[in-house]
Amino acid sequence: MTTDKHLQAKDLDIEKEASLTSGSDAWHLQGVPDQGYPEYMITDGPYGLRKATGSDVYGSVPATCFPPTAGLASSWNPDLTYQVGQAMGEECIQEEVAVILGPGINIKRSPLGGRNFEYYSEDPVLAGHQAAGLVDGVQSKGVGTSLKHFAANNQETDRLRVSSDIDERTLREIYLPAFEYVVKHAKPWTIMCAYNKLNGVYGSENRWLLTDVLRGEWGYQGLVMSDWGAVHDRAAALRAGLNLEMPPSASDHEVVEAVRAGNLDKDQLDRMAQGVLDLIEKAKPAMSQKGYQYDVEAHDQVARQAAQESIVMLKNEDGVLPLAPGEKVALIGEFARTPRYQGGGSSHITPTKVTTALDSFKEAGMDVDFVPGFTLDEAPQDQSLTDQAVKAAADADKVVLFLGLPEDAESEGFDRTDIDLPTKQLDLLRAVSQVNDQVVVVLSNGSVVSVVDWLPQAKAVLESWLLGQAGGQAVVDILTGGANPSGRLPETIPVRLEDNPSITSFPGEEGHSRYGEGIYVGYRYYDTFNKPVAFPFGFGLSYSTFEISDVRVEKTGPNAVRVDLTVTNTSGIDGAETVQVYVAPCASKVGRPSHELKSFAKVFLKAGESQEISLDLDERDFAYWSTAMNEWHVEAGTYGIEVGTSSRDLVSKLDVDLDGDGLFVRLNSNSTMEEWREDQVGGPIMKSHVEGGKVPLPNDPNTAKLFDSMPLASVITLSGGDGNSVVADMITDYQKAIEQQGLTGASRGSE
Repeated sequence: MTTDKHLQAKDLDIEKEASLTSGSDAWHLQGVPDQGYPEYMITDGPYGLRKATGSDVYGSVPATCFPPTAGLASSWNPDLTYQVGQAMGEECIQEEVAVILGPGINIKRSPLGGRNFEYYSEDPVLAGHQAAGLVDGVQSKGVGTSLKHFAANNQETDRLRVSSDIDERTLREIYLPAFEYVVKHAKPWTIMCAYNKLNGVYGSENRWLLTDVLRGEWGYQGLVMSDWGAVHDRAAALRAGLNLEMPPSASDHEVVEAVRAGNLDKDQLDRMAQGVLDLIEKAKPAMSQKGYQYDVEAHDQVARQAAQESIVMLKNEDGVLPLAPGEKVALIGEFARTPRYQGGGSSHITPTKVTTALDSFKEAGMDVDFVPGFTLDEAPQDQSLTDQAVKAAADADKVVLFLGLPEDAESEGFDRTDIDLPTKQLDLLRAVSQVNDQVVVVLSNGSVVSVVDWLPQAKAVLESWLLGQAGGQAVVDILTGGANPSGRLPETIPVRLEDNPSITSFPGEEGHSRYGEGIYVGYRYYDTFNKPVAFPFGFGLSYSTFEISDVRVEKTGPNAVRVDLTVTNTSGIDGAETVQVYVAPCASKVGRPSHELKSFAKVFLKAGESQEISLDLDERDFAYWSTAMNEWHVEAGTYGIEVGTSSRDLVSKLDVDLDGDGLFVRLNSNSTMEEWREDQVGGPIMKSHVEGGKVPLPNDPNTAKLFDSMPLASVITLSGGDGNSVVADMITDYQKAIEQQGLTGASRGSE
């Protein structure tokens, strides 16, 4: 918000205002230095600061590389992402960066998405809560964030031009809620529009998205900037609600000409330019801390904790983990020596340090026999590497085998074509497991990989994603029992790629990606249609065991409930359990998923400790987006409250009856006969005007079914009645009835 003490854009000349709405260069805002508004720096950093140096696209100053988002999402711990955000904010202060460009919260529509390592989840509730923690953490230090990419940026193929074609219900329920949650709860200083079009309109020029929804409905008061090179028409972007074009395109004159020609309102330019001045003003306190130095080692420890909580233990047969002291361990796989700890593209960070699993084993005092096993390029397998690995495995008590995707397999800029691990790595696993059945597989990958075909060859599996600079230590912490795995899957691992609901339309063709699966994304599809999965959404094992008991559900309002329960650590090992609450819909007039995540809590418990927790669900948690009403709608009925530890490991389901919100769609002449008959108000009216022989209706059951699906006026006309007069009388009686019952004004939709 502006005050009279701040410089007002409207007081500047048009040329200067126009310049404010474009950067001064690729990484700096255009300020007004002679009036105390510096040209502050903004730079990349979804999971760490990537402050560019010089003209080198990938050159950057050293900064802590925290776990990329795919890993951090697995923590299911917004308090942890807050700590990571605080550390990132401190590094921005040292490097005099006013805004860090992140986090990215686009939904993982397909496991093939090349940038999935930068995004949180297939579920908007998890994505929104995790991202809000990061945004709050960064901004608590007086540094801004840029929530991205708004919106429906779910693929890399043709990403600069493709149109994401999505119906509004799917947008509202799947692709917008994470943004909405962060905007309302964390108030990010900036939001970055996406490259792609949304239903044919570029994100930078989409007034419905940037103004009607973001600012009008959600109350956003910050700045909207473009992704780099996403602006195609400066005037159109400003009209839509885009404050800032990045990088500059030397087109300020187009803005000036548009204002003078009446194609861009001067008031709109004032508002957009003022947003830039307000951002600079907000950043001044932090950017004035000259000489600030962050604690490099302390931030590395935050990265280590974050990496520990990012690891998901998928399997631990016969308690093969943790490794016992004194066991002879064969450490196999080049990733153990040459870790893949981050993704490729604009998020690529120069870390302050990097730890490997090989070095971390040595630091932990464990004598391991390391062999590389394979190379990280596409060269055919060297038989000598296989022979070395087999020999080491045969001589060991246990094998820790690092497998994963090489860096050139997934990155910003392209999508994957499969979800398989490299063949030579799987062949090595097969060979090793034949001589030693105590094999632990540690995965290194930014996106989901297929596991079903090789899973029987491994006694234990750790999904370690990409873990940032402290990942080597974190993996060894988990393997040796120095830390207890607590990660949970933020996305479903399918049996096959072909099982994913987007398979028929991802990434689209001829400039369009049709989101034909609608709201059935991820577990919403797999669980609703009972599809087998390798591992379900929310799944993860621990060295501890837990019990969820005494689950209770209490209504706290007409359409709100509180869920109370007790979590107990039933083991002798301190650990964490993640309680997940899903809502199963009531019998509905529209198709709805079998259940949806609506709340969660990660609970840390000492051995034998119990803790009571409460989770609140509000009206929105039970609603769906009604296209007929153009509104969120809660139907009256019985809803299921499901509590568990994954979308398929549910320990309790309790029913609760909700009142509904009372919204309804008014009947009209185009409403079907069935809609009239089933309506509480319209049913008696139709009976008095149409049924009972007043209008000759068919006796044949099949024809009756046909008529039920037709507009009422058409039914009466086809039956030989005076459709116009009968329907007119019905509409009159209907209007009187809803007024008498006090329902006027509660309806939505056209009449």
